[in-house]
Amino acid sequence: MHDREIKISTRSGLKIGLLIIFAIAAFLSAYVAYSKSRDFWASYDITQIEGFAIKDKASGSTDSEGTPNPTPEIPQLSTGPLAEPWDGASRVTLLIMGLDYRDWLSGEGPPRTDTMILLTLDPLSRTAGILNIPRDLWVNIPGFDYGRINTAYALGETYQVPGGGPGQAVLTVEELLGVPIDYFAQIDFYAFEKFVNLLGGVLIDVKEEIKIDPIGKYNTIILEPGEQRLQGPELLAYARARGTEGGDFDRAQRQQQVILALKKRILKPEALAWLIPQSPEIYKELSEGINTNMSLEDAIKLGMLVMEIPDGNIKKGAIGTEHVAFAKSPDGTQDVLKPLPEKIRILRDDIFASSNLASPYLTNSDLLEPMQVEEARISVLNGSYTEGLAKLTQEYLASQGATVVSMGNANEILNNSRVIDITGNPYTLRYLVDLMSITPYNIIQDYNPESEVDVIVIIGVDWASTNPIQ
Repeated sequence: MHDREIKISTRSGLKIGLLIIFAIAAFLSAYVAYSKSRDFWASYDITQIEGFAIKDKASGSTDSEGTPNPTPEIPQLSTGPLAEPWDGASRVTLLIMGLDYRDWLSGEGPPRTDTMILLTLDPLSRTAGILNIPRDLWVNIPGFDYGRINTAYALGETYQVPGGGPGQAVLTVEELLGVPIDYFAQIDFYAFEKFVNLLGGVLIDVKEEIKIDPIGKYNTIILEPGEQRLQGPELLAYARARGTEGGDFDRAQRQQQVILALKKRILKPEALAWLIPQSPEIYKELSEGINTNMSLEDAIKLGMLVMEIPDGNIKKGAIGTEHVAFAKSPDGTQDVLKPLPEKIRILRDDIFASSNLASPYLTNSDLLEPMQVEEARISVLNGSYTEGLAKLTQEYLASQGATVVSMGNANEILNNSRVIDITGNPYTLRYLVDLMSITPYNIIQDYNPESEVDVIVIIGVDWASTNPIQ
């Protein structure tokens, strides 16, 4: 009985350790920048844009040179009900937010977001994507006209909309990208700094000389190029620095670099050996600095998934200069970024597509042209009881521009349709999956470059009763 208790305790400790891995690696981008980079905008042509001016409820604060210190006077963050439980198989999307502590210190109202990152995890393909969203995007904020995307959180808190600030931020990003968001998360950077210190720092390869400003007075540091170990305050300052030529766009790359470096550090055997026995105490301390609508159980499961995804399967991107137009707000007082929707859609699809499946956020009509261009050779096999369904399906697919090279009967009757990708054809695969409502468990990869067909679709009984061609 004693041995059993030890095993249970160890397993629980491991789970909490995995939660910490997830919480830190996934949330670490929720950081604060104190200064605006006015010089960054000066090098670009600024144009006026159409839209509705919006009163920034959290603006008007000034930068502080003091050290922020959480106190009881700091407003409490809104927390809504937990999200629906994760089924363990579906793709998960998480919005990571960092709040601007200049707004906390000013005492003038709820804070704006300083950082927004969208993270997606696909358990079936063991892939992930990270997309940075700049704070100055001029977007529609549902219910509040147009404004900078960083004001969505403050508006939600000020007017106590359903879900508060996090809910309003989630709605705004969903409308911008057309991506459903399952969870949100925020992290207090003081907990981050302490955790990195306990790890003994993190190795970062600094690409070029950069000035960083850890929280506090008179402690500006110049980092020279090269690999070096940064402690918590320095690593945080490196992630949030905006004083480079590229401003927010450079910062996005550094944040993603820090995410992967921290993940690598945590997964080292010596780090895990420390994390596991200490994890209950660490979790208790760090959990106070994390605000999320994710349950503990789902966080543990996602933590396990994060550990299993190799760095090579993580796509990284940011909304950058090629995805926006530099502009002025309608009242001429704000430098803003006007989104270029088509450019952002292409970026979204690249980052959020699994290695073997096109973006799940494309509609079937969006996929029609890419499917046609792909020219995958399709074989249609009838696995239903309906005679002649393969021919009808072949004719329908051909009318949509698909290339069907053969058809026949399957070796067995299937209740659910199945698709087999043989040579790697993400758009054709996604088109067939959406058209026939094929479940993830019936998407099969069987790579064979010598095959005479690229994709095999086996019609099931489900397609016989739901297809649009009869």
